Amino acid sequence: MNLLESSHRQYRQTLILGLINSCGKLYPQEQLKISYSILDGIYCEFENSLVSVREVNRIEEELKAWVNADQPITFQSGEEDGFFHCVANGKTIKSLFPPFQQSGPIYPFRLIHYPPGFILLFSNPNNPEELAPFVPPEKLTATFRETQRWGENLHLSEVKDINQIIQEHRSQELICLAEALHEKKVSLVADRILEQRKNVKVILISGPSSSGKTTFAQRLATQLRVNGLRPVALSLDNYFCNREDTPKDAEGHPDFEALDALDLPLLNLHLQALIQGKEIECPIYDFETGQRKSKGLKMQLSDDDILVMEGIHGLNPRLLSSLDRNHIFRIYVSALFQLNIDPYNRIPTTEVRLIRRLVRDDKFRGISSSNTLIQWASVRRGENTNIFPYQEEADIMFNSSLLYELNALRSYAEPLLVSIPKEHPYYSTASHLLRLLAHFDPLDTTKIPFNSILREFIGGGIYSY
Repeated sequence: MNLLESSHRQYRQTLILGLINSCGKLYPQEQLKISYSILDGIYCEFENSLVSVREVNRIEEELKAWVNADQPITFQSGEEDGFFHCVANGKTIKSLFPPFQQSGPIYPFRLIHYPPGFILLFSNPNNPEELAPFVPPEKLTATFRETQRWGENLHLSEVKDINQIIQEHRSQELICLAEALHEKKVSLVADRILEQRKNVKVILISGPSSSGKTTFAQRLATQLRVNGLRPVALSLDNYFCNREDTPKDAEGHPDFEALDALDLPLLNLHLQALIQGKEIECPIYDFETGQRKSKGLKMQLSDDDILVMEGIHGLNPRLLSSLDRNHIFRIYVSALFQLNIDPYNRIPTTEVRLIRRLVRDDKFRGISSSNTLIQWASVRRGENTNIFPYQEEADIMFNSSLLYELNALRSYAEPLLVSIPKEHPYYSTASHLLRLLAHFDPLDTTKIPFNSILREFIGGGIYSY
């Protein structure tokens, strides 16, 4: 399997197909489920039983033997019903992604026992020849599992379950369930902050692109007010260094996503003063000139005020390194989509966020779907550098995904994706997203509440962005 000529995704998908074969061969009585991404791997489990260390080791040995046996993967009938029908070791498997059709050695991988299941760990695309050490992301895992249990309790684990509700004209019930969970979780976050009010002075909110951070921040502000607190927004953007002091990227361009693009000493000085009840003059940054304005905005906090700051560096300990950790409450927001199409075909959360971003860029930012697709690789690199390494620094995580969102987004996203020409460098990505959306029955978006996180992307909401 010549990975030098193939994408990292194909390498991953080939191993997944091999894993399905290996588990089916060793444990034909078990149903393997591929549940969600975790760091550079995927979490898998058997639907009706725990997986032991010995079983994981045996599966890994079988998968390595499959890889080294030079077994071919072929297409049985190409692409059908939104899937690629593949044959490996005589077993037909449906896949959202095309796998390799060659065979031979591939990049390293590992199976890690992670009760009640296991993780298939891949190499990182930035360093494909080596496997990074695996440090269990306990908070992220707990958030995934909580969402998974909630869906299972409602018997809503696969796309067909959502489609059936829509076909039965019960979409309002579905929307109400999903939105009620969000409201409950936002309220719980506000209650946690209230419990720690004697210490907490600053709330930091961070998360990857198109996670709904802005709507979450405004909904949290409402719940904080209900709890008797007065949230005060402080924009990190105003602490950008003047253009001439901005660090440069590898190509010599200003790197506005770098942490040191912010004036960290001034930011820390101002926050310490605010926490002590002193008045500051917050700078105002002019993006057109790349300079701070001569006059800033005077600020002072009262006893009931609490600062709320949103930005990509919110979880980085270096951001507010001079402040007492007890004064800071960090929140990680991400759209951790949980629905599977079937046990083997999960829906990557990254692709849900990309669909959100495509719709929002077209409706509100004047950015074409063509340019959004081109920019996405750069966005992802920034997330991998500035956000994902600090996920576990969060005091609490909020899953902004909604069970019905791809049903709702389908009618907005499909025309944008259809418009991508075949010669476009990301035409294959657009085609894949179209295949993915085809599995979701459209949903009437007029029934979505005006304070829903989804309104940040489709419009019609009550918040300003």
